[in-house]
Amino acid sequence: MDILKILNSPAIYLICGSIVLFVAVVCVVFAVRAYRAGCAIGMDTAKMKRAIISSATFAVLPSVGILLGVIALSGSLGTPWPWLRLSVIGALHYETQVAEAAAEAAGISGLSASSMTPQAFTTIALLMSVCIMWGMVFAILTCKRYTKRLTAQSSSEPDAPAADAASDAADPAAAAPKKKSAFAGFGDKAMTAMFIGLVSTYIGSYIGELVSGEGILAFAGSALPLLVALVGAAAMGLFLWIREKKKAAWVDSFSIAGSMLIAMAAAVLFGRIL
Repeated sequence: MDILKILNSPAIYLICGSIVLFVAVVCVVFAVRAYRAGCAIGMDTAKMKRAIISSATFAVLPSVGILLGVIALSGSLGTPWPWLRLSVIGALHYETQVAEAAAEAAGISGLSASSMTPQAFTTIALLMSVCIMWGMVFAILTCKRYTKRLTAQSSSEPDAPAADAASDAADPAAAAPKKKSAFAGFGDKAMTAMFIGLVSTYIGSYIGELVSGEGILAFAGSALPLLVALVGAAAMGLFLWIREKKKAAWVDSFSIAGSMLIAMAAAVLFGRIL
């Protein structure tokens, strides 16, 4: 039997579809519970709705690229498996790179449906799953301790100035300035550093290819992502300028998605020119 017929069989659709449906239901349940919890503690509903709209708009544009990734991988891995990988925890750049590396390790030159075998698909699927599971494993092992530290940090801060005044009156020693924990703000700094490192890695690789490339094709292939990155950065700068100068706070809900859309349009335009 053709390997693609097996990979696109109703049984595979049922297995992968059940997992995707379960994850979707869990997301809806947690979203509803989070909104209700925010209302219960007195969070501003307008800000929560703005966050929901911003998250939704940010998710739409990347999903277009993910859909293209599913289509690209479905030619050699079938539709259900790429759909599962890119719907639950996978990333487009990760899945394609790991799939190609696993295919080469299995003796297949690239992801080709004509040379795909059950053994090769098993190797690809196993490698794609094992290599990305460690984030979940580390979260299970460390999130409880991390949450306790966050809770301890937040509970050590006074709830209101009145609480400070009452505490100072009761205990003059409490009026001394409290030492700020070194742990405060570590998560934001770590995420910022991680993001900068990720962007620098990709941009640095393209700059290296541009400097060491030979011929006009190599120049075009290296210059295109750099030009797109510059356009995306300029678009984000324009959105930030509109927000600050025009006092348009609503721009925050669409700045990331709009920058991505402009960058995608620039990629198409520059691709035709170069």
